[in-house]
Amino acid sequence: MRDSFLNNSTGKTAAIKRQILGLCINGGDYSIAELSREMGISIPTVTKMVSELIDEGFLEELGKTGTSGGRRPSIYGLNSSAGYFIGADITRHHVSIAVSNFKGNILEYADDIPFVLESNEGSISGLCDLIARQTRKFGIEEEKVLAYGINLTGRVNHNTGYSFSYFLGEDKPLASILEEKLRTPVYIENDSRAMTYGEYICGGANKEKHFLFINVSWGLGMGMIIDGKLSYGKSGFSGEIGHFPLLENGIICQCGKVGCLETGASGSAVHRIFLEKLKAGKASVLSGKFSNGQEITLDDILDALAEEDVLAIESIEEIGSTLGRAIAGLINIFNPELVIIGGRLSVAEEYLMLPIRSAIHKHSLNIVSRDTVVKFSKLGKKAGAYGACMLSRSHLLNLL
Repeated sequence: MRDSFLNNSTGKTAAIKRQILGLCINGGDYSIAELSREMGISIPTVTKMVSELIDEGFLEELGKTGTSGGRRPSIYGLNSSAGYFIGADITRHHVSIAVSNFKGNILEYADDIPFVLESNEGSISGLCDLIARQTRKFGIEEEKVLAYGINLTGRVNHNTGYSFSYFLGEDKPLASILEEKLRTPVYIENDSRAMTYGEYICGGANKEKHFLFINVSWGLGMGMIIDGKLSYGKSGFSGEIGHFPLLENGIICQCGKVGCLETGASGSAVHRIFLEKLKAGKASVLSGKFSNGQEITLDDILDALAEEDVLAIESIEEIGSTLGRAIAGLINIFNPELVIIGGRLSVAEEYLMLPIRSAIHKHSLNIVSRDTVVKFSKLGKKAGAYGACMLSRSHLLNLL
């Protein structure tokens, strides 16, 4: 990243410039007088800061605004070409990568690039090489990248830079290793929170101030926007709905505990339930593959669902009912305006949504749930990479 005020995290001038850029990100274009009023800072100081931001390439003059009389003031806004943000969403077997400009417009998106991340520096280097190659394919020069955002499953502390799913030791925060290799600020984030933020900024949340995002993929996670802010909790690990001890099924979760919601309401649960039904002799379009000893993946089950396979439908409905009961509890606790269902299983559409809604109606308090809208993610599988772009920009500018 080129030298600029962004390299200074503590100076007063840098803080004022970040505040100006934050206002333009959240509120659009401003005159000097409007910025002065919003910030409570003198017009000469704002004028100086705006002039420097223009010289540094972060702002541009957009012309004059119309008034009822007198001199028309100049309007200033973000320079879209000031730099770029790269977002990478890491899933079990793939990486999806997006790039946004400084204004937050998504310019490019590459979906499902094969890659399996492992907890060793060789694999981390491989991930960085993949991101660098894809960035070049997008036509983005490395020195124009202002920050990278990288999403990971499991427990991630974005403040310390540690991922406890990809842990390389106490003295090696993952974010620091990534920064060394990419030579640019890197912000790591839990995948569900990044998807939540992507939906909030780019998707179907419509700037609701209170909403929950449920990430139903191989595992189960949640992100929360509370009072217009992404919620992290005390230690940065909020949203672990998958490990809520709701069930009495005796199944050991991947976390090592028994009865976690994820064991009955996730992609891994669908996979287990579907195979159990096949073993019990139930028929499916995948019965032949199963009889031949071939591996049946979650994608196979979702493809069967698209063909209206009854066994796949039953399996999705079963986890939908369990998930809906949990969402009913969340609605009773948080009273959100909106609950968004996203992640890999959102492709199940009404096969998943109908049992969710039925369970919500059955288990939630009507006086609480009647003002909550439940819908699918607008961004779909793009939410993670889009959110990573937006989060890297917000973290770099201290907007969170």
